[in-house]
Amino acid sequence: MGSFTGFWTTWGWSLAATVGFATVVWVASLVRSDASLVDRVWGLFFVVQAWVVAFLGGDTLGDRPLLVAVLVTIWGVRLSGYLTWRNWGEGEDPRYVAMRERSSGNFAVLSLFRVFWLQAVLATVIGIPLVAIATRDGSLGWLDAIATVVWAVGLYFEAVGDWQLSRFLADPSNRGHVMDQGLWAWTRHPNYFGDTVVWTAYGLFAVAAGAWWALLGPVLMGVLIVRVSGVALTDQRMTSSDTKREGYDEYVARTNAFVPGPRKAAA
Repeated sequence: MGSFTGFWTTWGWSLAATVGFATVVWVASLVRSDASLVDRVWGLFFVVQAWVVAFLGGDTLGDRPLLVAVLVTIWGVRLSGYLTWRNWGEGEDPRYVAMRERSSGNFAVLSLFRVFWLQAVLATVIGIPLVAIATRDGSLGWLDAIATVVWAVGLYFEAVGDWQLSRFLADPSNRGHVMDQGLWAWTRHPNYFGDTVVWTAYGLFAVAAGAWWALLGPVLMGVLIVRVSGVALTDQRMTSSDTKREGYDEYVARTNAFVPGPRKAAA
């Protein structure tokens, strides 16, 4: 156990399973004419990976791979369930609509490679800690306990942040106003901060298994969340003249962008 060959063999099975799952979702997207399904099942990519590597990574199902698979399942199912509920009936994401319009009628095939399989490969690279954990022996220790606490903190910020925002948006009296209550008073992106912390926890589990190099996965996820997708896209949308809400500039000036902290004094 723990050999480099064993790691790459297990990673290969993880890649195959994730690409297979993405292909099934792609077929469903053709039926629904909605490529946004790939975003809604993003968390499930890692659930598939976690259980595949947990059972294939060793001769027996170890305590650490089992614990991590359970935690990944809780995180992934919650995230996918929330995104599906939040976007139900909203139609296809404008990004995919624009891609569809530029595809000259070849969107079905293009979306398989450029959307579904691309995200499956990316998810498998991010999921390197899951493979590292599953292919190394070792008993649970103090670092695993710390990782579990870190995971719980991250899930709290992510789940409670989503819940608070959904309640705020459901109140018609809040239309056009900025959500600056609860966790959103401490950070402008509690959900994305929580997601990053959750992945930091998976990295700590990998370190506990003796695979510090697997921190590449959490680092990549953090970069994507902050610089590429989550935080960057949300800030761009919120500062757009078409969607900018009343009081947003003051909210930005007083509230930490990512890491939670007390509000700053008004300028």
